Amino acid sequence: MEPIGKHDGTPGRTRRTGPWLRYGAAAAAVAATAVAGARAVDSDSRWYRSLRKPPWQPPPRTFGVVWPPLYAALAYATGHALGKTPHRGRLLTELAANLVLNAGWTRLFFARRSPGAALADVLLLDLSNARLIRRIGHIDKTAAGTLVPYAAWCAFATALNASIVDRNRSRRS
Repeated sequence: MEPIGKHDGTPGRTRRTGPWLRYGAAAAAVAATAVAGARAVDSDSRWYRSLRKPPWQPPPRTFGVVWPPLYAALAYATGHALGKTPHRGRLLTELAANLVLNAGWTRLFFARRSPGAALADVLLLDLSNARLIRRIGHIDKTAAGTLVPYAAWCAFATALNASIVDRNRSRRS
């Protein structure tokens, strides 16, 4: 395992960060994102129920079942990669951008009731997912592979969001 952390003065050496700290920090950041997103969701609102949705949209309970393992994979992959890279700051920046976009989608779609703005956000999230997978893939291909279902689900969410925007063009969003 490559050491990570601040330089201790010796060229090419850094202090190690323990796995509990790496995984704990990644899990805390991902959990905060999940909580922020969940607080903005209101799939029972009159506005949301009135939207025309595609017939292939999963039932609302599906989202509550799917997201926890995807978030766990994101926390695992990031925590794992943090233990193997000397470029921790870059990886943390990629993760932070991804999490902001992830939580931002929910706020834009549900709290702001703007499927169009949410679509722009989720397209950026898809790009962020590709960057994060690529960055982690340079560090550890197995860890990067655990992010593929997360990216695939986000791509599915993009298609779903685009369909909702298209089906509700006559509505202001």
